[in-house]
Amino acid sequence: MKKSFGKKCIALLVAGSLLSSLSVTTVYATTSTKEQLEQAEKDRQNSQSQLDQTNSDIGDMTSRQNKLQNELNSLNEELTAVSDKLQEIEAYITQKTEEITATTEALEAAQKTADDQYAAMKRRIQFMYENGDFGYLEMFLTVGNFSDMMNYMDYVEALSAYDRKMLLQYRQTRDEIEVKKGELEQEKEELLAAKVQQEAEQSRVSGLVSTTAGNIADYADQIEDAEARAEALEARIKEQDKDIAALKKKYEEEKRQSQLAKQSYKRDISQVTFADGDRYLLANLIYCEAGGEPYAGQVAVGAVVINRLLSSKFPDTITGVIYQNKQFSPVASGRLALALANNKATAACYQAADEAMAGVSNVGDCYFFRTPIEGLTGISIGGHIFY
Repeated sequence: MKKSFGKKCIALLVAGSLLSSLSVTTVYATTSTKEQLEQAEKDRQNSQSQLDQTNSDIGDMTSRQNKLQNELNSLNEELTAVSDKLQEIEAYITQKTEEITATTEALEAAQKTADDQYAAMKRRIQFMYENGDFGYLEMFLTVGNFSDMMNYMDYVEALSAYDRKMLLQYRQTRDEIEVKKGELEQEKEELLAAKVQQEAEQSRVSGLVSTTAGNIADYADQIEDAEARAEALEARIKEQDKDIAALKKKYEEEKRQSQLAKQSYKRDISQVTFADGDRYLLANLIYCEAGGEPYAGQVAVGAVVINRLLSSKFPDTITGVIYQNKQFSPVASGRLALALANNKATAACYQAADEAMAGVSNVGDCYFFRTPIEGLTGISIGGHIFY
């Protein structure tokens, strides 16, 4: 829920940023209309290109994210296997420890048995050594006959042999248990070494799991941001489509107005009385609109202003025509004000203004002009189409 909310916030912020950069431009009926239309179409193409690239990036990031997810699944399986192996080794170590404990106890018991046997045998030998001939004499006097004495001596000898045999057997058992204990301790050492290696492997795989999971999370964030940008771009394209449609509609309206103007009443230039400053104003407008155009283009711009002045569809003063709302872009942009403040108009611009104010027109009854646009027909002079 939080990620969804965050995504929407990002989309709104990006959309706001993008849309604020659009700032739907005022549509003018002169050169700027075409320039704005062209610029709007370029901006729209640029937005579409950005959207296509963003969607492509999303696809690439999603593909890499899916690949990482597969790697993460494999790593999780590997980590499970490593952890299971580690548990198995730890179980073996526990088992060996228990076996070593039991063997140590058995070894201690065997050692005690051998020691006890050895001590008993020593006591018997010591007894026979200390009693010596007296013992044999006493035995001879106490037994009933020689045969009993021999039997008794055979018994003593057999007992001594048994003592030696049992001592050797106990010591052999002890030695075997001691060897077994050594083997178990060696196995335990090997298991401990294997445990260390397995723990290192577990740590390595766990680190890879953590890193991969982090990369997946990063891609998720990047994809979310890209999707927000794509959403904002889609909104921007919709707004640009509206602007383009409005500009095209304005363009069609301009053509309609031009036709109406041509069909409307038109004064003769001799009926016009120019005010002080009209020449200065017209020359500087010509400079702003066609200062870099050939002289014929400068005359044509002046002629469009005068054609409007003469038509009943437009204001009847040069000032009214030039400052009519949303007609000449240098007025709204401030370029005309700067030109007027510094008298930027060249001698050619003043000459073109004089010719236009004298009724000279190299564009007939044209009321509009703009840079070329597909489907636009008219009189081509310099970088403008007059219609």
